[in-house]
Amino acid sequence: MTTATLHAAPAHRGSWYSRTEQWLDDRGKGAWIAAMVLGFIFVWPIGLALLAYMIWSKRLFNGNCARRTRHAHVDFKSSGNTAFDSYKSDTLRRLQDEQDHFEQFLGRLRDAKDKAEFDQFMADRDKRKPETDGQTIDA
Repeated sequence: MTTATLHAAPAHRGSWYSRTEQWLDDRGKGAWIAAMVLGFIFVWPIGLALLAYMIWSKRLFNGNCARRTRHAHVDFKSSGNTAFDSYKSDTLRRLQDEQDHFEQFLGRLRDAKDKAEFDQFMADRDKRKPETDGQTIDA
């Protein structure tokens, strides 16, 4: 490699800031938190700046990083073989549908469990009520 090649390579990949941001995004929310903690330990203004950036970009609360990496595999390059590409897209779509159905099942399961726990709470509460419902209390 020549020195011109070495100096030209980083130019097409973006700035150090965008490369660092992409590197942390690829590793998920934990990498952002680790970077923030290390920033606080070594140079506290850097940790504070990372915390502010994570809050501002909503990386801290809504899991943008994880969502980016989770769906990164859906957009794939063509292999050149249309039959394989069709098979691959159908399989990925089927797996995504199965995951969605499973998540819906888990939601229904949680709802049923919550209802059962609430019904149990109400039954226990009714048992603990004093037997003074029909009686008047004399002062």
